[in-house]
Amino acid sequence: MSSIKRLVYAVIQFLREQSQRDVYTADEQESLEVAVQCLETVFKISPGDVHLSTPNSLEELFSQAHFKNDELTPAESPSVSPADIEKAEQLKDEGNNHMKEQNYEAAVECYSQAVELDPNNAVYYCNRAAAHSQLGHHEDAITDCEKAISIDEKYSKAYGRMGRALAALNRYKEAISSYQKALDLDPENESYKTYLKIAEQKVRQVPSPTSAGWGFDMGGLMNNPAFVSMAASLMQDPQVQRLMSGMMSNAGGGPAAGVGGLTDLSGLIQAGQQFAQQIQQQNPELIQQLRNHVRSRSFSGTTEEHS
Repeated sequence: MSSIKRLVYAVIQFLREQSQRDVYTADEQESLEVAVQCLETVFKISPGDVHLSTPNSLEELFSQAHFKNDELTPAESPSVSPADIEKAEQLKDEGNNHMKEQNYEAAVECYSQAVELDPNNAVYYCNRAAAHSQLGHHEDAITDCEKAISIDEKYSKAYGRMGRALAALNRYKEAISSYQKALDLDPENESYKTYLKIAEQKVRQVPSPTSAGWGFDMGGLMNNPAFVSMAASLMQDPQVQRLMSGMMSNAGGGPAAGVGGLTDLSGLIQAGQQFAQQIQQQNPELIQQLRNHVRSRSFSGTTEEHS
């Protein structure tokens, strides 16, 4: 482990030097610093660990680690005895039966035991992914599908199940890629075609500004004291009151429509922009929080045969 720490220490020193160079923007320098902090935390290394320093260059350390350090050399696949293979297959069959009975937790347990006995069988990971999806553990399903694909890159079912897990997480663009790969490998699969069309439709949908698709937690927003205070203050502003009156009159076809009110959609948009500007002036920090929330936003269920 000490050899790994020496290598990581050298990488940290290199990143620190790079972060201080003028050729990088402030954002790039900040990213390098974050990388340094992550490495220090994971490997429990501090700037005071000078005993880990070495006269060798970073390139030499990487070369030595690749060719000489057993800790960094990928382990050879362990051999699996015929008895373990047979037992793993029995556990897989048990898991499949649990899936038919909709006992998904028991299925996960059986597939996990099969994986322990034979970790190089892509089917066990892929079947466990299906069970995870049924339990709503979509991230675990994706991880299992990725493992199955690393073992067998032409395993269409793993791509299909990963697509469903991604779609369940509203990651439709990634789901489309997975479904397309599954179809490339299994062009006649009607399920993949159906799921692909659904994911493509989801991507094409334009969310309404008033829908929940924008990711606003309205309940939390209305309980935010800063927002409530700001809104109360704004509603006392005569200019805001005129804007709101015009918007409401236009929406309801009231007397203000066409008489100093808003007579078309462009006027409504303009009023909304003015209202937003008022909010921006009152509390720019809260507006930035809302923008960050919007920027950060980003199907399961049918019965299928298991291998």
